[in-house]
Amino acid sequence: MLSKQMSSSPLSKKRRVSGSETKTGSNCSSSNSIRTESLAAPANGMAKNGNEAEIDEGLYSRQLYVLGHEAMKRLQNASILVSGMRGLGVEIAKNIILGGVKSVTIHDQGAAEWLDLSSQFYLREEDLGKNRAEISQLRLAELNTYVPVSAYTGELTDEYILQFQVIVLTNSSLDEQLRIGDLCHSKGIKFIVADTRGLFGQLFCDFGDEMVVTDTNGEQPLSAMISMITKDNPGVVTCLDEARHGFESGDYVTFTEIQGMKELNKCEPVEIKVLGPYTFSICDTTGFTDYIRGGIVSQVKVPKKIGFKCLKASLAEPEFLITDFAKFEHPAQLHIAFQALHDFQKKHKRLPKPWNQADADDLLTLTKAVYEKASPSTKPETLNEDLIRKVAYMAAGDLAPINAFIGGLAAQEVMKACSGKFMPILQWLYFDSLECLPEENEKVLTEEQCRPRNCRYDGQIAVFGSDLQEKLGKQKYFLVGAGAIGCELLKNFAMIGLACGEGGDITVTDMDTIEKSNLNRQFLFRPRDVTNMKSETAAAAVKQMNPSIHITGHQNRVGPDTEKVYDDDFFEALDGVANALDNVDARMYMDRRCVYYRKPLLESGTLGTKGNVQVIIPFLTESYSSSQDPPEKSIPICTLKNFPNAIEHTLQWARDEFEGLFKQPADNVTQYISDAKFMERTLKLPGTQPLEVLEAVYKSLVVERPKSWEDCVAWARNHWQSQYNNNIRQLLHNFPPDQLTSSGAPFWSGPKRCPHPLQFDMNNPLHLDYVVAGANLLAQSYNINGSRDASAVVEILKSVKVPEFTPKSGVKIHVSDQELQNANASVDDSRLEELKSQLPSAEQLAGFKMNAIEFEKDDDTNFHMDFIVAASNLRAENYDIPPADRHKSKLIAGKIIPAIATTTAAVVGLVCLELYKIVQGHKKIESYKNGFMNLALPFFGFSEPIAAPKHKYYEKEWTLWDRFEVTGVQPNGEEMTLKQFLDYFKNDHKLEITMLSQGVSMLYSFFMPAAKLKERLDQPMTEIVTKVSKKKIGKHVKALVFELCCNDESDEDVEVPYVRYTIR
Repeated sequence: MLSKQMSSSPLSKKRRVSGSETKTGSNCSSSNSIRTESLAAPANGMAKNGNEAEIDEGLYSRQLYVLGHEAMKRLQNASILVSGMRGLGVEIAKNIILGGVKSVTIHDQGAAEWLDLSSQFYLREEDLGKNRAEISQLRLAELNTYVPVSAYTGELTDEYILQFQVIVLTNSSLDEQLRIGDLCHSKGIKFIVADTRGLFGQLFCDFGDEMVVTDTNGEQPLSAMISMITKDNPGVVTCLDEARHGFESGDYVTFTEIQGMKELNKCEPVEIKVLGPYTFSICDTTGFTDYIRGGIVSQVKVPKKIGFKCLKASLAEPEFLITDFAKFEHPAQLHIAFQALHDFQKKHKRLPKPWNQADADDLLTLTKAVYEKASPSTKPETLNEDLIRKVAYMAAGDLAPINAFIGGLAAQEVMKACSGKFMPILQWLYFDSLECLPEENEKVLTEEQCRPRNCRYDGQIAVFGSDLQEKLGKQKYFLVGAGAIGCELLKNFAMIGLACGEGGDITVTDMDTIEKSNLNRQFLFRPRDVTNMKSETAAAAVKQMNPSIHITGHQNRVGPDTEKVYDDDFFEALDGVANALDNVDARMYMDRRCVYYRKPLLESGTLGTKGNVQVIIPFLTESYSSSQDPPEKSIPICTLKNFPNAIEHTLQWARDEFEGLFKQPADNVTQYISDAKFMERTLKLPGTQPLEVLEAVYKSLVVERPKSWEDCVAWARNHWQSQYNNNIRQLLHNFPPDQLTSSGAPFWSGPKRCPHPLQFDMNNPLHLDYVVAGANLLAQSYNINGSRDASAVVEILKSVKVPEFTPKSGVKIHVSDQELQNANASVDDSRLEELKSQLPSAEQLAGFKMNAIEFEKDDDTNFHMDFIVAASNLRAENYDIPPADRHKSKLIAGKIIPAIATTTAAVVGLVCLELYKIVQGHKKIESYKNGFMNLALPFFGFSEPIAAPKHKYYEKEWTLWDRFEVTGVQPNGEEMTLKQFLDYFKNDHKLEITMLSQGVSMLYSFFMPAAKLKERLDQPMTEIVTKVSKKKIGKHVKALVFELCCNDESDEDVEVPYVRYTIR
């Protein structure tokens, strides 16, 4: 999360709209259609959308890793209509505009009213009475300069509808839904209905009779190495047992590089049936040639056709996607209740009043009428009257978090409809979050508490009443991170009124600056904000949405270094913490702080279309750190050095090359020049490290130190020679292509691919790219001016002398990491002495400086990715591994997390539903929900959080939330000594302390030397801490944390909580 340089110029402010794109239906007179136009063509060259459009990888990079280029191009050909610009409509429009469709038209015939402001983040109090679409258009148009946004305020006539590829209806009547739904189905226009009512949400999709889905799950195609194929019907394929193949029955695969059974190489995709983790069956192989060895099997994505029913047919015979299996029967009930709600609106020209009994009775009667008419095969056995009353009670409610969740899902469905990427929702989705209501035995909400007050929170008061509104206003929250999740959280906080009242306060911290690639999903930022601080920009943006919010932006990294800022006083004043982080270490640190200060923590994360939410409640649930993901598999060193078999291996090798050539040498040289103790420290390093470090410094300062640009080019050319020719020839000298292992099997088989050396060719663009990038990076290290002039580099190369190389005997090459570990290399002491005498002294190097180059993937002008792509693809060519383009190389080498706005919006909606529960003080673990989703499948899973595990000593039960509280300063004003501390535990808790530590410092142990112990026993605790840790205790520290190992009275080892030792 370090601040990075901007990748390229910011987006142009307005994108020109060509005449052909401005025409609208004949019904559309100039009075009811507006569009932002500006005559300047955009500076970034993307004047046209559609087939000729170039995708702006700088802006869309993280989303491209979710959707891919093909799907993205199809998105750019789609014109979308979103009808209804209340909270849900604006959320859907926001997400699809960020996504980069061809154009978006927003439609609404209504004027802004108080009820809208509880979730419509682009309406302000001064907009009341104005048309919702026209006001929203101005603010939505700023989100993405590539997507023209127009507002339409006329009737949705059949003729007008026909110009769009996708229609989304929100806040519309059932009659209108049926009319437009029929039209869309008959004309091949994709159709979506989305609606939210208080804590309930509804989504319907109809993408026509024959929708083709090109990729049903969005996962990378798998591949595996083959060890055997039988001649059988069906033939059985066995894969190498180093990893499970991961295929599923019904997958399609193709084969390459098989020796023997050649018929399978590059065959048409074959359907497989999985037999086990390493085996699967294919077609009849009895007539094929015998299998000899080798081969790679690769999964192939096969397009799938899906048929949808139109709304009318689907209304009568619904198919539901279950979002929460604990509420399996809710969708069928809500399907009928939502229809009855449309009847209620038709009858009364309004929605039921909040928590009004008469209206609830009326809705129940209407629901029974719909139920009677429903087809017996699809309707529930009985009506859940309590559930239907709740629909009536909160139908007038409008909640930002529910809109965020349903709006994120609906926008993802729009993208599926345009691109054919991922599995659509078939066909109805219903969602509710009734756990947000007060728990049973808590107060019952009344009509008086929930009546409209003509204030911006009316839509929320309608559901929860005015008391919760007041509570939300007083909250003090700490938001850690202002990236994609942080921006969405702040929007929701502003809408629900968190910290918008007296005494309320939000602190948001993020030490990052805004980059162009952030703009695609961090929707509070604009091109003009690039290079500004995220936290301050985000805080200012949400103040526009709700001027009452109390918010402060910080630029601090959370960690031990900032505990002076985020100290006891700071944390003790908080009501809760929300994480919006992008790494596990910071999450675990915040988790520890929240456990220590006993504050609730809202934790969430996304990866492409996957998202998760975890809620951590003091004394109730486990903490974030209680469960951990398995560690990521690392690539063995010998695979990287000599035996790569996948592009991931060559890219990691190229990253290591980059660090070893352009960062590490400069770091070492800088230390050698500036740190007097460098030599002393280096000589104490274990094994061959002292020699390696000093050889490297000698190389950088003497042997390979360039004096001119020509020297840099010569160095790059010679380095190319050693990496892609000499070293490969040496490897083949040690292990010739026909080498056999001790068991008689070919050495070069299975995961070991036999390499071949490359011959340098200055007319080969890849060879030249490598030299230009490498020479420029070396030049940057030594403050020499580089050059981009490839033809000039070619001229220099003509005179570069490349020494002859002959492979040597006796060179040891390790075949496995085990062999590498067991190898005891001896240190040549005479060479060490020689180096020490030959290195130039610090005085001789006065004024000399080397620059360590930090790898930065997002700047296309800095040669970093140029070098990585060339270095990796040249090595891939050595080993006949298919190369990777720049886009894929950047993903793998830059360890980029794919991301898309839709998932972020939906995940944060769920986070804020948990926030409602925390603020109300829900006590039951079953009221809370941890959630997981994958919008690509689509899949949703909710579960109650895991309770904090219980431990016991004697008869005392405790969890991670418990601790011993010890007051260090005694009534007489003196501090406790170590002896008094040990006695206190012996007498008061019947525990004998065997070891006592603070952080990494051991303060006491039963095996301590007697003299040391005698001295320590009478010293005050803080004095011992200061002495052992060699650090002063900061003035902001009120208490210390001690960890104990204890025995009970029967001398058994017992696990006990930590100690909070208060010193001020």
